[in-house]
Amino acid sequence: MQINLITGISGSGKSVALRAFEDAGYDCVDNLPVSLLDNLITTLEKEQCERVAVAIDARRGQSIADLPSTLENLRKNHQVRVVFLNADTNTLVQRFSETRRRHPLSTNAKQSQSATLIEAIDKERNLLEPLRAQAHSIDTSNIPAHALRSWIQDLLKDKPVGLTVVFESFGFKKGVPSEADLVFDVRCLPNPHYDKVLRPLTGNDKPVKEFLEKIPEVVNMEADITQFIHRWLPHYIADGRSYLTVAIGCTGGQHRSVYLVNRLSEHFRNQKDFSNLQLNFLDRHRELDSIPAAKP
Repeated sequence: MQINLITGISGSGKSVALRAFEDAGYDCVDNLPVSLLDNLITTLEKEQCERVAVAIDARRGQSIADLPSTLENLRKNHQVRVVFLNADTNTLVQRFSETRRRHPLSTNAKQSQSATLIEAIDKERNLLEPLRAQAHSIDTSNIPAHALRSWIQDLLKDKPVGLTVVFESFGFKKGVPSEADLVFDVRCLPNPHYDKVLRPLTGNDKPVKEFLEKIPEVVNMEADITQFIHRWLPHYIADGRSYLTVAIGCTGGQHRSVYLVNRLSEHFRNQKDFSNLQLNFLDRHRELDSIPAAKP
């Protein structure tokens, strides 16, 4: 059975992610107590269920500490993937303010004490840290709901075993993705933004590609990043990781970083040196994916 655990910080988009799994045909269960996870999987096994997505958060308090060991036992017989949704504190505060909802950990019923929103968020981060360390993490701070749904759909195309390498472009002016394992700053490269013809285009467009591929500094940067990943990727695999996010950042996340992510992804997808390894690749363009699709 393919078991997908959706967890993360309250307000980061777990409901949106769970609906994306449901739309993809997964049996979905929301807000499941940790103590019931084993019973749920046993029941679904009897029903010959093949794919399930379960959302669990920190509202159960300290019981969340039992979840890593429970998942380890499930991995003996099933494929288990943990998807951890995160966002920066300022974004979370704004979202709770807009929805006027209380944070699940803002009130301690046993002690009749109230915590500030930021205190509740910090407490939740501490409770969930052991899960974040073993999960595929997605920072939703700068992406809208439709982009998160799209990213989840891409994730479901990926095989849940082996190492998944995520190449992600982003703009520094909106912050570094919190899920990034490796960050490469390419703001030192010539910027197509200053060309009036290229400015409205992106790194996906042919004129921008032709502009950048002729610049020696861009070619050298691509070669250096490629060489670094080639050298260290086997070590990340040996470390037992499930996901490695390589983030490429330029100023706005529109031209240079998009171009280089596409180039790197194409290179490693066609790389025969790793053909004997269980490697999967995903591409993400944070700033471009955040732009709503044009209506027909």
